[in-house]
Amino acid sequence: MNRNQLAQLAVLSTVAAHRSFRAAAKELGIAPSAVSHAVSTLEESLGVRLLARTTRSVAPTEEGILLLERLRPALDEIGVALAAVVEAKGQPSGNLRLTAPRFAADLLIAPRLGEFLSLYPDIKLEIADEDGFTDIVREGFDAGVRLEESLEADMIAVKIGPPMRGAIVASPGYFEQFPIPQHPRDLLRHRCIRRRFSNGTLYNWEFEKDGQELTIPIDGPLILGEDRQPSPLRSAARD
Repeated sequence: MNRNQLAQLAVLSTVAAHRSFRAAAKELGIAPSAVSHAVSTLEESLGVRLLARTTRSVAPTEEGILLLERLRPALDEIGVALAAVVEAKGQPSGNLRLTAPRFAADLLIAPRLGEFLSLYPDIKLEIADEDGFTDIVREGFDAGVRLEESLEADMIAVKIGPPMRGAIVASPGYFEQFPIPQHPRDLLRHRCIRRRFSNGTLYNWEFEKDGQELTIPIDGPLILGEDRQPSPLRSAARD
């Protein structure tokens, strides 16, 4: 069955219900000639007469009755499906998969989860909190939280939070042995804690001031994986 036949079957069912081409045309919102053409084309493609026509009446033939009896459950299911779509309009439901870096999941998403789930009880929310910047489309996610510099050119993005600032910290004991850095480049002479993302890349510390950006390829004796709770990064820095 081709797509045109599906439309023609719907027209046939309407004509048979009303026993009138003109009444069917009025319900379907098309011209009577279009209704007649749809039925005639269907009959020609099937090689059988489906409607008996006189100047005063229209009635299904035996073949038409057999076809309509088998067709009615399918058309009813289509009607139920369309009604369900209309009823669900404006009421989000279904599965929603998000991917977000752990800091974004903790700081931006987690505080809003209670309110979100209360407002949209029919949504099943799944959050993958990982820092590897997974390909959103390839891995089957609906959306993701990303740093601005990590956005691809073809991504549709909206801002979900204020600018975020990081801090370079160390324990008091560390600064008893090493001078406090005065410029990001001074970090090249310090024993920094490095971080490896799940995709294998090592993070280089990034800085920005007055529109000027600077990336420092830090070095140090310790490399840790993705941040978890309790954070091994913070524990190592304190020690």
